[in-house]
Amino acid sequence: MAGPSKSLVLDPALQKYYELNANRYKYFKWTPRHAWTSIIYAIAIPATLTFVAYKTDGLFELRGKRKDDTMVEW
Repeated sequence: MAGPSKSLVLDPALQKYYELNANRYKYFKWTPRHAWTSIIYAIAIPATLTFVAYKTDGLFELRGKRKDDTMVEW
């Protein structure tokens, strides 16, 4: 008959992975690689995006024509 099995066998490798993932903070250690990755994601990328945003501010007119606008403007 169809239905749930009588015994459920869990994969030990998956159980180990789930346990490690749940307790990841216990096994984390700062290394030079982690530090550089954190600096890039926390400082370099936002700074670059901010610089590009300020440099391109006002360069493009993104507003489309509206109902009451005259064609002379376009």
